[in-house]
Amino acid sequence: MSIDLDVRDGGIAVVTINRPEKRNALDAEHYQALSEAWTRVRDDDAIRVAVVTGAGDKVFSAGADLKSWIGREVKLSEMWQTQRGMLLNRGLEVWKPVVAAINGHCIAGGMTLMLATDIRVSAEHATFGLTEVKRGIIAANGGTQRLPQQLPHAIAMELLLTGDTIDAPTAARWGLVNRVVPGDQVMPAALDFARRIAANAPLAVQAAKELALRGSDTGLAAGLRFEQFVNHILQRTQDAAEGRQAFADKRAPRFEGK
Repeated sequence: MSIDLDVRDGGIAVVTINRPEKRNALDAEHYQALSEAWTRVRDDDAIRVAVVTGAGDKVFSAGADLKSWIGREVKLSEMWQTQRGMLLNRGLEVWKPVVAAINGHCIAGGMTLMLATDIRVSAEHATFGLTEVKRGIIAANGGTQRLPQQLPHAIAMELLLTGDTIDAPTAARWGLVNRVVPGDQVMPAALDFARRIAANAPLAVQAAKELALRGSDTGLAAGLRFEQFVNHILQRTQDAAEGRQAFADKRAPRFEGK
């Protein structure tokens, strides 16, 4: 079993779903390990941004390991254990940016994970699809909720209801991914995004992400007011002072998240 978390210089954490022999599919143990990885990303101040990818060069993730899940006995009481084993795509609030390095096919739960990330780099050979309806289930962990938010209604419904897949150029055309690059350039491009984000003031970056995501659930007036309060707080941080001084000194700022 392996969900690898590697914290690199510059505050970049790389989370790797390392189960290529199973198409990087996730059973209960791997989901728990992934939950623990996301919790560390959320709580470790040394981490400023995360990159998530799959092992190998064929599959980002095929989602749930259906053989281990279909027909599994689940107590009804688990329906109300809503904070158990929280995941990025299940609702865990991780305000640090997450970059998806989509190294291969991104299917079912792999795609719902991708939908919960902020920036996405895709290999040219990757495909994308929510195929659950072909197996008698639905695209859970946010699939039915995030896809209609991120795509035009008709396109989202086509993917949800047919279970068909699309290729990387199509995903880019519809705005599901930021870049499509050759397979061997996926991680370098994702890490480039991560480094550029990590160089910015971490408190401001996290605030910007939270405001952007919460804004989709609030009215404009409330969102603008929340924005004012957050900016009022940030203007009094050490990072804001450092940003001003670095600009005056014509040098790169040294942000500490304070």
